[in-house]
Amino acid sequence: MSVEHHDLIHEFPELRDRIHELKMNDAHFRRLFDAYHELTSEIENMENEVTPVATHTEEEAKMRRVHLKDELYRMLTSTAA
Repeated sequence: MSVEHHDLIHEFPELRDRIHELKMNDAHFRRLFDAYHELTSEIENMENEVTPVATHTEEEAKMRRVHLKDELYRMLTSTAA
């Protein structure tokens, strides 16, 4: 089974420069960015069965990732930044 990559650059390639800018200048964004990528790595391990877990555990992790991604996207597209 092929695992889809969910890092922010793959998710939002058009926002590459903005991602870099916020990573360098916004500590809150950086913390969320790091948490998102750590969670994505954990999910990829679950999907590849490196870390066997119950289906509901994997689904809960994916929902946490969606919420993080939504918050990161909101920050990336905010005009108040």
